[in-house]
Amino acid sequence: MAVQNSLQITSSCAYDDDGRAKRTGTLWSAASHIITAIIGSGVLSLAWSASLLGWIAGPLSLLFFAIVTYIFSSLLSDCYRTLDPVSGKRNYSYRDAVRTYLGQKRTWLAGFLQYLNLYGTSIAYVITTATCLRAILKSNCYHKYGHKAPCHYGETLFMVLFGVVQFFMSFIPDLHTMAWVSVVAAIMSFSYSFIGLGLGIAKVIENGTIKGSITGVPTSNAVEKLWLVFQALGDIAFAYPYSVLILEIQDTLKSPPPENQTMKKASMISVSVTTFFYLCCGCFGYAAFGNDTPGNLLTGFGFYEPYWLIDFANACIVVHLVGGYQIYSQPIFAAADRWFPRRFPDSNFVNKFYRVKLPLLPMFQLSLFRLCFRTLYVISTTGIAILFPYFNEVLGVLGALNFWPLTIYFPVEMYFVQKKIGAWTTKWIVLRSFSFICFIISVLGFVGSVEGIIKEKLSS
Repeated sequence: MAVQNSLQITSSCAYDDDGRAKRTGTLWSAASHIITAIIGSGVLSLAWSASLLGWIAGPLSLLFFAIVTYIFSSLLSDCYRTLDPVSGKRNYSYRDAVRTYLGQKRTWLAGFLQYLNLYGTSIAYVITTATCLRAILKSNCYHKYGHKAPCHYGETLFMVLFGVVQFFMSFIPDLHTMAWVSVVAAIMSFSYSFIGLGLGIAKVIENGTIKGSITGVPTSNAVEKLWLVFQALGDIAFAYPYSVLILEIQDTLKSPPPENQTMKKASMISVSVTTFFYLCCGCFGYAAFGNDTPGNLLTGFGFYEPYWLIDFANACIVVHLVGGYQIYSQPIFAAADRWFPRRFPDSNFVNKFYRVKLPLLPMFQLSLFRLCFRTLYVISTTGIAILFPYFNEVLGVLGALNFWPLTIYFPVEMYFVQKKIGAWTTKWIVLRSFSFICFIISVLGFVGSVEGIIKEKLSS
């Protein structure tokens, strides 16, 4: 009897209240996931965005998006459990929460927008990685032959190589088993952010003056300036993209304490740290180059020397984006792994798993469906990146698509249902008005970025 009771206790300790394997995530693993998700290719375009907005609107825009992201991610984290924050039913993903609070119709819309954003971010990471690898070769070339040398390199080969790496990385089973990837990626994030900040400060000291102006980069006409400002807002919005992942990350956390409390602390830590880096990198980058600020701070070659530091920074970005690609891809993989077995319960192609052992890696299980789906996913993101390799414009489109619907609209609507906020009450009016303002910002950012892509495509 004692042995049987001991086995039952041990077994119950291995599972959570929903029957799934015990979650082991902590405040710091959640913060690592968030930092990996936030500090990505978006940080590299912030100096360019600041240069378009100027010394007042640039920093204020960064602070605005940071505060908004934290507030509304906190609302979203309260939606992880229904009714009770300790014992309520879990919503494992963003779509599950929308389904619980808002019904099936809006679930389809939320799912489409979320997966479109995750998929688009994966494409952006392919573009950024290729840009960084090309920058390493150009840096070495400029160092060897001079800054005026014709050092031109294509990006397609680098995108294909990144796709090959992601083909193997994509067989990490799920988000729960890749905390180590996020830790490494977060370390890389801090590394290249510090380097960008240090180079910006050094350039300002070398110049002996702070460049830039209140109104930002001048243009030939007001219409062109408006398009660029809208695009800059889209790029800044892209720099805070983790709302689409918050419930997936929260689902990795152990309890007690309640998961929403841990998640809010992790969000506060992560958003505070990243905003500090964003302000420093964006402002010092603009102060260093003024109207000549490059679209990508570490690959636009405002900095040439020390070339080995430029190489190291870009290598850090590549390592980070290898992990970041997986952070954004795993929710799509998980959704496919859930949906297809339910749709085809008798299919061996979908449901039969094989044990696979690769050198230097632990044994894992793999189905033919998982092999094909994840391979096609990597191929498609790589292929689209090759067709549209426009860094700033692609980031702007993705930021605009993500910001209003996923960061503002759905969290607000779920908050109304959860807290039973009546129509035309003070909270209802304030949140609805703010949501409308953010909708306008998103539309402007989207239009400006699409206009930029069209212009780049026509000129290429």
